[in-house]
Parts: sequence; structure tokens; C-alpha cells
Amino acid sequence: MAKIKLASNESLEKALRRFKRMCNNEGIFSDFKRHAYYDKPSDRRRRENKRRIKTIRKYQEMTP
Repeated sequence: MAKIKLASNESLEKALRRFKRMCNNEGIFSDFKRHAYYDKPSDRRRRENKRRIKTIRKYQEMTP
């Protein structure tokens, strides 16, 4: 859980920006998006395999 303390001279916009950055670093937004709908295990595996293949091909193109 991300928590911030508002300093006495800190603006609300600055504190909100700091809170959003902290949530991004902790992965709260990505976790929320992942659990927004049910994902079948087979679909999850298929998507992860596609991601792996894409990464492997990307690095193979870089090396001569």
C-alpha cells in the first residue's frame, strides 16, 4: 500500500504526482489492470509465450 505524508509547504498537485509515481513503482496500476477481468490460464500462457518469442527475436536481430 502506497502512503505519502504531505509536507506543510508541499502543494497538493506535487503530492499527487509523487503518489502516482510511487504507485507505478510498486506496480499497483498494472496489478489492477491485470485483475480487471478474468484471464484464462491458457490465454495467459499463450500471451507470455508470444512475449518471450518477441524478446528472443529482438535480441537475435541485435547480435550479428
